[in-house]
Amino acid sequence: MTKKYAEHNATVTIDAPTHQVYSLFTHFNDFPKFMSFVKEVTYKDDQNSHWVADVAGNHEWDAVNENWVENRQIGWHSTRGLENFGKVTFEPTSNNQTEVHVNINYEPPAGILGEVGEKLGVGGSFEKKLQHDLDHFAQMVEQAPQARSIQTHLITFSTVIAPLPRVRRLIAKTRR
Repeated sequence: MTKKYAEHNATVTIDAPTHQVYSLFTHFNDFPKFMSFVKEVTYKDDQNSHWVADVAGNHEWDAVNENWVENRQIGWHSTRGLENFGKVTFEPTSNNQTEVHVNINYEPPAGILGEVGEKLGVGGSFEKKLQHDLDHFAQMVEQAPQARSIQTHLITFSTVIAPLPRVRRLIAKTRR
């Protein structure tokens, strides 16, 4: 018997460079901050993770990373629990803009009842939630400090603020 997977997609354009979007998206343990259905992600090592999600009930699975191309694509497939697989692509549309496309495939839980539920609207609801959560991720990325401004703050600290005690000592010596 052939398994029937539900497939869901979402796309968003983010006003940030691809390397920044990729870097923030690949911190899976931050997913509960913007993915409303992801409750917890625990790393087992650099390739394996454990996921807890609330999508038409509480579900858990272990996943392994696959087909990762830095700043371009991440992929995964489950190894235990809710059967699922997918990929996320990161496409630069300009120097400071990235299109993110998420593709998730899963075997609806509860067998034939899950398949019926998928067709009766659970799938549409999930896809709307996925799009909403991806839009939320975009807002978080766009509000995050740019790498350049972080470097500027570090340079300011190292060249202006950090030397202040030394400058104060020199001023104190000249006043004596």
